[in-house]
Amino acid sequence: MSDRLDDLERRIDELRAGVRKAMRVRDGATARVLRAELRSAERAWDALVSGRQPQAKEEPPTLVTVREQVHQGLRLLGAAAQPRLIVAVSDAFFGGTIRSSQLTSVRRDEERSFRSSPFGRPYYLCAALTDRLSPARGLLTLSTWPLERRVVGPLSPRVDFLTCAIAVAEQDSDDERAQRLLVRMARNIPGAGDGTLGPPDPARVAEAARAELRVHADRDTRDRAELAERATAQLGDAARLFGAATLSTIKKEKAK
Repeated sequence: MSDRLDDLERRIDELRAGVRKAMRVRDGATARVLRAELRSAERAWDALVSGRQPQAKEEPPTLVTVREQVHQGLRLLGAAAQPRLIVAVSDAFFGGTIRSSQLTSVRRDEERSFRSSPFGRPYYLCAALTDRLSPARGLLTLSTWPLERRVVGPLSPRVDFLTCAIAVAEQDSDDERAQRLLVRMARNIPGAGDGTLGPPDPARVAEAARAELRVHADRDTRDRAELAERATAQLGDAARLFGAATLSTIKKEKAK
């Protein structure tokens, strides 16, 4: 018991130090993960000291952070997406617990983390880039995607929606939440429904989305390639992930 207590106390001290360090550099995402681990370690310490034993069937809950849930959703979708769609996908396919309001500060937390320790994480949740190479409002992407998938041209919102619809339709799920999501997406795709009141056929939705996607793909690919080339030539590492400051942003920063 003494060895276990010593190990837990060392771990608690390490986690507390980690939380303080993350707070100093304003890395909110890392601080939240470490605080959750700290609470778990402190509960284990309390249980050991008091002599309480967990029930035989009791298993510690698996902690999936907001950041990880967003990562899961974006990986499934495969394209830039708005928070409400990421939340819906997380809920339908991963039993997610996130809310759209929780994603408000995610990109800022990720940017602060990157600037304090560049490329210190396997991935970052970052902004899509507009034709001005500024961050697109309300669109999240993954840093691991090639730049061509993280920039948005005139046709990109529609292309990305169709890409997301195909990804959702190809998921093998009988969950009612997944079916409701597919229904909502199918309403915005010509030919995706069969005229009945029942849920749409996923294969039909995917094929209708692919048919429209073929119309836009070549033009959108050219636009994105041009934007990606500009971003590579004009932006540094951080701006390629989180966008260049706009004139209005610069004015606000100078006014502070």
